[in-house]
Amino acid sequence: MLSHDRTGEHPRGDIGQLILLAIFMAVWATDSFVLRFSTFLAKAVPLWVRWPLAGLLLIAAGYLVYRSHGVLQVAEGGKRLWTGGVFARVRHPMYLGAWLAYFGFVLSTLSLASLALLAAIIPFYDHIAGYEERILYRLFGREYANYKARVPKWIPWLRKSNASGVHRRPDQASHT
Repeated sequence: MLSHDRTGEHPRGDIGQLILLAIFMAVWATDSFVLRFSTFLAKAVPLWVRWPLAGLLLIAAGYLVYRSHGVLQVAEGGKRLWTGGVFARVRHPMYLGAWLAYFGFVLSTLSLASLALLAAIIPFYDHIAGYEERILYRLFGREYANYKARVPKWIPWLRKSNASGVHRRPDQASHT
């Protein structure tokens, strides 16, 4: 038996994400618009700089979340691992999208309180991603291990190196 949740997701992953999002948004909104306890840096960086950058982060987050549905695809003969699209660049695009959204909100008001909370939220996402990776390894074995060796967990431009030290894009076949 793989887990109590047969979808391959952490059993408390969804509720944990919702609770953390609610806490984060409450802290961010309260700090940014009511108490303004830790937003003193916002005066140093004008809105015309912060808001377009925050907007780009939110757009990137939306794109990653939208394009990341379907790591497991049901095909004839059972499930298969999907490694195309955004999954060819990063193993956890949905969670990376969530991180970018959080960073976008932090950047929009430069709330240090919400940034500190984000520093506590990121390990939660790493934990549930690790849980899901163990299930994917049990389901797909060597295929998932090879994928994991090629594609970075979080940061798309940090490509894995092969034994010779040559960096390869995930879509390039290995000739070894």
